[in-house]
Amino acid sequence: MTLLANETHSFEPSLLGGLLSDDTFWPSQPQNVGETGLSESFIEALVLKTVLIAGTVSGRSISDRTGLAFRVIEPLMDVLRTRKLLSHVRPAAFNDYYYSLTEAGQQRAQTHMQNCSYVGPAPVPLADYVLSVEAQAAGLDPIDRDQLQQALSRISYQDDLLDQLGPAINSNTGLFLFGPPGNGKTTIARCLTQCLGQEIWIPHAIMDDGNLIKLQDDAFHRPAPISEAGSDSSSGNILKTQEWDKRWLRIQRPTVVVGGELVMENLEVRHDPRSNICEAPLQMKSNCGCLLIDDFGRQRIAPEELLNRWIVPLENSCDYLTLPTGKKIQIPFEQLIIFSTNLDPDELVDEAFLLRVPYKIFVGDPTEDEFRALMNEVSEKLGFPSTPEASEHLFRYYKETERPLRRCHPRDLMTQVANFCRYRKMPMTVRPEYLDQACRSYFSQL
Repeated sequence: MTLLANETHSFEPSLLGGLLSDDTFWPSQPQNVGETGLSESFIEALVLKTVLIAGTVSGRSISDRTGLAFRVIEPLMDVLRTRKLLSHVRPAAFNDYYYSLTEAGQQRAQTHMQNCSYVGPAPVPLADYVLSVEAQAAGLDPIDRDQLQQALSRISYQDDLLDQLGPAINSNTGLFLFGPPGNGKTTIARCLTQCLGQEIWIPHAIMDDGNLIKLQDDAFHRPAPISEAGSDSSSGNILKTQEWDKRWLRIQRPTVVVGGELVMENLEVRHDPRSNICEAPLQMKSNCGCLLIDDFGRQRIAPEELLNRWIVPLENSCDYLTLPTGKKIQIPFEQLIIFSTNLDPDELVDEAFLLRVPYKIFVGDPTEDEFRALMNEVSEKLGFPSTPEASEHLFRYYKETERPLRRCHPRDLMTQVANFCRYRKMPMTVRPEYLDQACRSYFSQL
C-alpha cells in the first residue's frame, strides 16, 4: 500500500450520532476532515481519481461521488487548485465551480490510480463499522410468535415448526434446517430475515491500517429508501431529520445465500494486487442479517473444515481476519447462520461440531390437507378453475408409486400442465391425462 493510504489516521469512532433509540443507528455527517477518520492526503487522492474518471465535474458532484460533504472537500480542492493539480473550468450554481485536472493533476491521479484503483464513496474507519454492527445487531430485540407467523405468511408449513424456529432465531447463533429436498428449507431460511427488524446502515467501504475493504455488494445488499420526512416507516421509529453521512448506505437486512460454490477463500479478506482493493468476506456482508449455507455438505470443502473455521465466531460472536499487511483485525460476527441440508447432520459432522450449532430443526413432508391447500393455491395463481379432484388423482399416483409428498410438487406439476395447455392452445384445464403426463416427465428416472 502506498504512503497515502498508510497515512489514514486512527481515530475514535467518528461522531456517528450513535443510537437515536434502542434499535436505530444513524450515521451523522462529518463536519470536517478530522471527523471522517481519514487523512487529508487520502481524501485528496480520492478527489483526483474521481475527477480523472468523471472529466469536467462540479464540486458538488465530486461531493456526491465521494460521499463527503461539500464543506469537507471544498477546502481540500482549494489546496489542490493552489498546487495546480485542479483548475476551475467555469462557474457552477450555488457558488460552485466545474473542475478539471491540470497536466500535473492527471499525472498525479494516474499514480494514485496505479496504487489503488478504488473510486467511489470514501471508506469509514473500522472502528465506526464495528460500532454500527454492535448497535444494529439482529438479536437486540427478541421476536415473538406473531412476528414469525407474519414472516412466514407467504409459504406453507406445519404449525409446530413455529415453536422450534422462534427460539432458534432469538438465540442469534446457528441452526440446522434439515430434511428431504423440496420441502421449502431454503425458502423458510430466506423468510426468517424479515423477523430481524428494521433496515440497517452499512458503509460502502472500510479502511484500516492502509487497507481498503469493499463491503457493499449488489448481490446481497438491497437499498432501502429513506423518507424525506425523516421517518422510518418500516419500524415506526422517527429518525433525526438531518443529513446523514453519504459514505453509508441504508439497506434491507441482508440475506447472504451460498451453496456448493462456497470455498474457504470466501470466508477471508480477499486482496486483488492489481487494484489494491480488498473484498469483505461473506460473514461481514451478512452481519446484522442472515447467512444461509444451502446444501450444506455438498461444498467443495469438507463440513469439518468449514465448521472448524467458525468455531470461535459461533461461540464468541466475533471473527478474526488477516489483512494483506499481515495485521489481524477483530470484527463482529452478528448474524443468524443457517445450515440447510438434505442430509442428516449426524452423518455430516461429529458431536463436538454439532454442539456449536445448538438448534437442529427437521422440516418434514406436508400432510395431505396441506398438499391440497397448496394445489388450490397454485392452481388459482396459474389461472386454472377449481379442480379438487386433481389432488385426489395425484394421491393415488403417490400411493401406487410409494412416492412421498413434497411441498414443491404442486407448483412444479401444475406448471407443467399449464405449459402443456399453452403449447396446445387449449383452455387452462386440469385433466387426469395431463397430470399423468406431467408426472411421467417430472418423476422420470435419469
